[in-house]
Amino acid sequence: MKKLVVAKKDACMACKECEIACSEAFYKEFDDTKSCIQIGVKKDGETPKPMVCVQCGKCAEACPEGAITQNAKGVYMINKKKCVGCGKCVEACPFGLVVKADDKEYASKCIACGICVKACPMEVLEIKEA
Repeated sequence: MKKLVVAKKDACMACKECEIACSEAFYKEFDDTKSCIQIGVKKDGETPKPMVCVQCGKCAEACPEGAITQNAKGVYMINKKKCVGCGKCVEACPFGLVVKADDKEYASKCIACGICVKACPMEVLEIKEA
């Protein structure tokens, strides 16, 4: 299975380079609400907490159109041609990482492409293949 993981949890400095890279890749603009990776904060209210898709499949289970399927590497992918933009996948994601921008007809989610990994100056993220 291929997935994005947080390799160095304590190294994140909330620079948001990963969010910028993701939103620019999917939407050609920096808008952190359109990023499929999010930098939240831990319970202390200060420490950055990178949140990444764990490829759990809850988005696929919620999709009434069958637009989200798992590929051979274990990554859940959204078929833009099948997606009707209903937002059920957005609601189903336990981490709030499936994105449905108002100006798009379809949702987007992490596809473990590694763009955020390359953008991170602290090497917090990595793509794992198990």
